[in-house]
Amino acid sequence: MLFSGRLSTAHKHLLCELARGGQLKDHRNVDGDKVYKLHPLDDAATETVAATLINDLRHAGLIDSNMKFPAATYLLTDKGSALAARLTVAEALPVGTRSYPPKR
Repeated sequence: MLFSGRLSTAHKHLLCELARGGQLKDHRNVDGDKVYKLHPLDDAATETVAATLINDLRHAGLIDSNMKFPAATYLLTDKGSALAARLTVAEALPVGTRSYPPKR
């Protein structure tokens, strides 16, 4: 199913966590399958994230990968940074893939 463009609570949560400095990474298991994990900045428990959620945000142009193996890191795009800045109150501007710092 293609992403409809409507952000769910889970989409918004992920964007806000990235804006707050959390790291989103894909980890490969011994079979080569990807497992997506969100590592929050505040030492909260690591969350496993559904692949469909990652795919939705990538297709919407809100996050992008650094394409590293075996654990790629996903960052906010300029579009994702702008949206995350509107969705959350962060102590600092979110880090994006293209420009630093992102424009508000």
